[in-house]
Amino acid sequence: MRTLFGRIAAGRRHTVAVTSAGTVVTAGIPGEPECRVQEWRDIVAVAAGSVHAARNTGRSHTLGLRADGSVVAAGWNGAGQCAVDEWAAVVAVAAGWRRSLGARADGTVLAAGRSSEGACDVSAWREIVAVSAGDWHSVGLRADGTVVTAGLGSRGQCDVRSWRGVRGISAGYLHTVAVTANGRVCAAGDGRSGATQVGRWRDIIGVAAGSHHTLGLDGHGRVMAAGSDEHGQCDVSSWRDVVAVAAGSRHSVGVRADGTVLATGGDEGQCDVTSWCLSRI
Repeated sequence: MRTLFGRIAAGRRHTVAVTSAGTVVTAGIPGEPECRVQEWRDIVAVAAGSVHAARNTGRSHTLGLRADGSVVAAGWNGAGQCAVDEWAAVVAVAAGWRRSLGARADGTVLAAGRSSEGACDVSAWREIVAVSAGDWHSVGLRADGTVVTAGLGSRGQCDVRSWRGVRGISAGYLHTVAVTANGRVCAAGDGRSGATQVGRWRDIIGVAAGSHHTLGLDGHGRVMAAGSDEHGQCDVSSWRDVVAVAAGSRHSVGVRADGTVLATGGDEGQCDVTSWCLSRI
């Protein structure tokens, strides 16, 4: 199944997506800084900064990766997380709490933003093909299928050294998840919300970690969820024909093969995506 991961992202209080024309659409609180992306062009991937639901509700940012490998940013820049204007040769981006990551074509990684907890200490990483940014930690996927982390790991979210054969990663608030080449899902970190209870999932082709929940997309276009469902973010069992998923702090989003978008959870307009069709906007 062809997937569109990178074309859709979910943040603390907004959803962002790339259209087939290379423009970007957002859903959330109208006029907020993280949604001011109307002038972006030639975008091929996006990332949305997300924070733990109990924290400040007014701070988030959005990244856009251009076809030429440059990066643009919009939104809150309190820790310098939007200082990406000089980035080049980037092939993947990730946004976390007060932090932005960019994986470059040569396998190195760039970081901007808060450095206090060590989550920006990625300059020594090599052979990286994908990155993900949680609240307090950063995760990188190596070309050989192993995983590296940086930042705080006090709840076990950085205990990934034994993982092998990984093809996709996602970092949440206090947990990390990965999908392997055989369709199984690995999880590390705080399991109190149930977000790490993914051991029985099979035939998974993609994963997404929210603050307290995890989404899995299987090869048949179905979506499964584990963890907190306080806002209805895990109400995805009826979704079908899905090719990409994204998990925010308290909402979930899925893109269907026809370009239409599904969303559940949240309460600040981030699920107002029913009019979207990414294949024709």
